[in-house]
Amino acid sequence: MIRGVTLVGSGSATPCQRVSNDQLGLRVETNDAWIKSRTGIRVRRVVGPEESLADLAKQAGLSAIHMAGWDPESIDLVLLATSTPDDLFGSAPKVQAKLGANRAVAFDLTAACSGFLFALVTAAQFLRSGAMQRVLVIGADQLSRWVDWDDRRSCVLFGDGAGAVALQATSSDIDGLIGFCLKSDGARGDCLNLPQLVEHMPLVDGTTYQRGGFSPIQMNGQEVYKFAVREVPSILEQLLRTQNIEAGQLDWLLLHQANQRILDGVANRFNIPTSKVLSNLADYGNTSAATIPLMLDEAVRDGRVKSGDLIASSGFGAGLSWGAALFRWHGPN
Repeated sequence: MIRGVTLVGSGSATPCQRVSNDQLGLRVETNDAWIKSRTGIRVRRVVGPEESLADLAKQAGLSAIHMAGWDPESIDLVLLATSTPDDLFGSAPKVQAKLGANRAVAFDLTAACSGFLFALVTAAQFLRSGAMQRVLVIGADQLSRWVDWDDRRSCVLFGDGAGAVALQATSSDIDGLIGFCLKSDGARGDCLNLPQLVEHMPLVDGTTYQRGGFSPIQMNGQEVYKFAVREVPSILEQLLRTQNIEAGQLDWLLLHQANQRILDGVANRFNIPTSKVLSNLADYGNTSAATIPLMLDEAVRDGRVKSGDLIASSGFGAGLSWGAALFRWHGPN
């Protein structure tokens, strides 16, 4: 029997260090006016020496668990959406241990800035099938360690952070995840990637091995922007049409926080007023898989998002990957 899914808790965490546009201007040739006019970003958070990605994920997860009223030992799955784990083998098990979710299985899911939505949909399948009852989905990234801080085109865009949601199985007549659509196009992946460093080293008797390592983030900003403004409205339109929902019925538009011009463009396409577009990009920059749950948690805690609200969300980024989901918030408020 297929069951429903409800979102019953949210949480978030950001590093203590704040780096403003003016501060970046001390390192590269840029300034506050230039960055704000092109991206909408004013400041970003950067993980410091006393913090880690796993710490941020733990804090966000505990906040979501507390809001949901769960005992950590009642959680069946901890799903960590990240492209920047502390351990290349995966950071989810470490986060599971930090949370005290001793019964939960834990694994990472990598889909860059689309990661949270991909993880949300993945978690829902475990709940709908009856295999699990409670899943904690965390989106967390520490892009600061993979940014070239001397490249003024890209270093202004990214920040670190974590966000989480608590998902619970319920009866099929109460379903918070109304619909979704996910897409990938590896043929365009070179527009935004974090490729391996190709360095072959001598081993023995004329054989070689490839030393592990990665280059900083590489991005064709113009192509990524064109991709987002074309594909995000298209996938949202497809999802709304499939679910027989008009844009005017939405309470909130919650997009991946990459560029304010993209948010504004999508809202204009659907005639959604600015007052219904959730944005905290100015305060955090692009935190990759963390942007959507970080923004959701902020809006839940300040009372904007209320129980029963209908939210259209879309994530997009490296891969190239993109997706959209329609869901209702069923937590407090």
